[in-house]
Amino acid sequence: MNDREEITSTELYTLKTLKTPNAGRVLARWLIGIFLVFLVMLFLPWQQNIRGKGKVNAFLPSNRPQTIETAIAGRIMGWHVQEGAFVEAGDTILTLSEIKDAYFDPNLLVRIQEQITAKENSITSKKDKAEALEKQIEALKEALQVKTQQAYNKLTQARYKLTSDSVDFEAEKVRFVNFENQYQRNQKLYEAGNIALTKLQDIESKFQESKMKLVSSENKYLQSKAELINARVEVAGVAAEYTDKISKAESDLNATLSELFDAEAELSKLRNEYANMQIRQQQYQIIAPQSGYIVKALQAGIGETIKEGEAVTSILPQSSDIAVEMYVRAMDVPLLSKGRKVRIEFDGWPALQFSGWPSVAVGTFGGIVTVIDYVNSESGEFRVLVTQDPEDEPWPEQLRLGSGANSWIMLDDVPLWYEFWRQLNGFPPSLYEKPKTEEPQDGKSEAKAFMIK
Repeated sequence: MNDREEITSTELYTLKTLKTPNAGRVLARWLIGIFLVFLVMLFLPWQQNIRGKGKVNAFLPSNRPQTIETAIAGRIMGWHVQEGAFVEAGDTILTLSEIKDAYFDPNLLVRIQEQITAKENSITSKKDKAEALEKQIEALKEALQVKTQQAYNKLTQARYKLTSDSVDFEAEKVRFVNFENQYQRNQKLYEAGNIALTKLQDIESKFQESKMKLVSSENKYLQSKAELINARVEVAGVAAEYTDKISKAESDLNATLSELFDAEAELSKLRNEYANMQIRQQQYQIIAPQSGYIVKALQAGIGETIKEGEAVTSILPQSSDIAVEMYVRAMDVPLLSKGRKVRIEFDGWPALQFSGWPSVAVGTFGGIVTVIDYVNSESGEFRVLVTQDPEDEPWPEQLRLGSGANSWIMLDDVPLWYEFWRQLNGFPPSLYEKPKTEEPQDGKSEAKAFMIK
């Protein structure tokens, strides 16, 4: 035998007493089973989703809570509603009184109406005056034509008379020359003793008479020339006289028309003021713009003064039009499209949500993506409006605007191991389908699907 002999386990008593405990075997079997189950689960389908938080809001802007503001400055005279009360559209909420001294007169509308009536009468008078001046201008123009024609007729007559007198004057000059020559010849004959003195005197008398007629004819000729000049001056004078009268009448007409236009402008301002005063008096009653509930009074006691444009109360319109206003990260926006299914968990409603397996979720409600903003908010996230899914369970009637909501926008299915790997690396979800574009683009710029592996 060797120095070291083999000792079998049957020969050692202590080894016979040591056995593997059953609990260890059970634990090992459980661990192996759990590992196998976990390994199988890694290949189960998992529906990816985009998570967002938000609140309940009205879908239409007109149905969202709004403040009621006063259009004018005034003093609160009395409240006609209380907080939480329901009001119909057109109900009076608050009554104001005037605080501006320009509107203190209770008969201000009557005063303005009297001014409007007086201004209308003034405009009528100015219109009549303008019509009278227009008729006067027409009459002056007709008189100018008549007087001008008369002056031209006198001018023509003066020309004819001047021609006639000039012919007479020339004839008298010829006759005078003849009588002068005859007188000179007979004077020489008388000096020679060939004719008697009486005959010479008779010829001299005819010569002097011819000289007198020559002078008279010359005077008539000169007078006719003067009358022609005066007729020409009269033609120019008639034109100047009536042009002056017409210009003065036109000046008066233009001044009247200017006053008329000013009066019409003032009348328009008065009518505008009258209409503004009518509207202002209607603003003393603050009216509910639509049916709803008075949420909160922003102004308090009687006699308090408020400024124009200042909010006096808030109103919540009566409407069942609700939506979830949620915000998602910018990196998830390209994966969104209208019509995507959404699971929603409302505050106050117990729910158990398995985001990857929506079929086993409890207490959540279905929704549809309806609006995706084109610009981000101040926090850098994008707003998404989700409305009720008509194919799913109706939303609770007890929902109030402003309630919180957690949402999961459901995407496509991937293996569970891929989702673990994506979460560990911080990658966005994968999108294997092309998202639905909100508006059709041209054929060259089709919407591309985002896929990250």
